[in-house]
Amino acid sequence: MAHEFLVKDIAFQAGLSTATVDRVLNGREGVRKQTELRVRAAIRELEKQQAGMEIQGRKFGIDIVMEAPVRFTDTVRHAFESESLTFLPTIFRSRFHFAETMRPQDIAQLLDRIRLRGTDGIVLKAPDVPDIATAVVRLEQAAIPVVTLVTDLPNTPRTAYAGADNRAAGETAAYLIGERSAAATVLVTLSSNRFRGEEEREIGFRRTLRDRYPSLSIVETSEGHGRDEATGALAAAALSANSTINAVYSIGGGNRAVLAAFAAAGRPCAVFVAHDLDADNLDLLRSGHIHFVLHHDLKADVRTVFRAIMGRRGALASPGLPALSAVEVITPYNIPSWIR
Repeated sequence: MAHEFLVKDIAFQAGLSTATVDRVLNGREGVRKQTELRVRAAIRELEKQQAGMEIQGRKFGIDIVMEAPVRFTDTVRHAFESESLTFLPTIFRSRFHFAETMRPQDIAQLLDRIRLRGTDGIVLKAPDVPDIATAVVRLEQAAIPVVTLVTDLPNTPRTAYAGADNRAAGETAAYLIGERSAAATVLVTLSSNRFRGEEEREIGFRRTLRDRYPSLSIVETSEGHGRDEATGALAAAALSANSTINAVYSIGGGNRAVLAAFAAAGRPCAVFVAHDLDADNLDLLRSGHIHFVLHHDLKADVRTVFRAIMGRRGALASPGLPALSAVEVITPYNIPSWIR
């Protein structure tokens, strides 16, 4: 198998031992097809990362571990791949571990495997539960920096948090709905109540409604994990049980399915506030099916991640304190020019 990379680099990218990779590269017998495919995929990823990187600088191999819907992890992957080029001659090689749902113990075991194998840093979007918090402690004790992305683990010794002020985002959503609807019952959809970031958004939303818009009430659904089928079923059940729901604050995604539930019930949605400028939300925003998207710049978060890891690895004299990403209110009329 032709390649231009060191066996150890391919092994790191593939998550395999150097001995296994050597067997694949030299065409030895007894290698499973799935293992060969992993090695080929790792080489393709390394080729992609090396494109345009003739200037060589310090190299960092990092692991991004996320439980999130594919539409969001696709956006995250693009942000890491594009922003890595802005840090040349420093080179970041990213290995992605994405799943729409993972048991906390499985995430903890994955973090332990990465710790034992070795890495320059871990970027983590995961539930705030004891198994994962304990795994983060083990990583930091091993001098491996952990940067939480989008949702924080504030009671762990993680190196930094990269993301928006989630309480402020929830407060902003409450303002947008409250100023537009004098009376409403708001369907609040979470992907899971295990994520600290989603909990913070909900807290900000509820607090602002209570203090400023007491005529608005809330019906909450959770554990759809941002997947259309599960989220749509939860939304349909909520609409069936409550005839006054006429607005949505979507914290956890699955927005096409939520809108489909409204359509199936023959019910209007007076105002719909969502998060993140992913491809689905852009289409829904442009078509007028959702009214506001609360957006923060993932690329800015990635830059925070890179600087935090470089700082822990002694590659920056003063990385500075990480800044929270600004929350922007996007309408069909102010979609950023870079995304049109």
